[in-house]
Amino acid sequence: MEKVEKSIEVRCPLRAVYDQWARFEDLPSFMSSVTQVRQVDDTHLHCHALIQGEERELDAEIIDRLPNEYIAWKSLSGTPSVGVVHFEPVGPRLTRVRLMMAYESNGSGHGTREAMELLGARIQDTVEHFKSFIENRPPR
Repeated sequence: MEKVEKSIEVRCPLRAVYDQWARFEDLPSFMSSVTQVRQVDDTHLHCHALIQGEERELDAEIIDRLPNEYIAWKSLSGTPSVGVVHFEPVGPRLTRVRLMMAYESNGSGHGTREAMELLGARIQDTVEHFKSFIENRPPR
């Protein structure tokens, strides 16, 4: 599997940051390729995403989570993938969010490098959009 990791510091307390990410149905608010998420049960998500111009339905499973520390998941359909988002307090109102995703590579060489660069850009956009989303929303 090829993996990409990006991080960002968010000006919000740890618990608020973790709680927001764990509201899975809000993921489309900051993940540009995700158009809809429905939480099926405590560990399963059904997602609609726009991938390379095509609407796709995907299923994912939350495989591990530790409140205020991390959430890990894996795909159950589509391209085999896994991900984990870590939350680390940096100060009373500052939290580092570190997002890592890994995808099964379909090949090698130039195409894979391009795909990984695109994935890296998408993950960077996700953490930046999350920062903007949570820092600019009204407190809950």
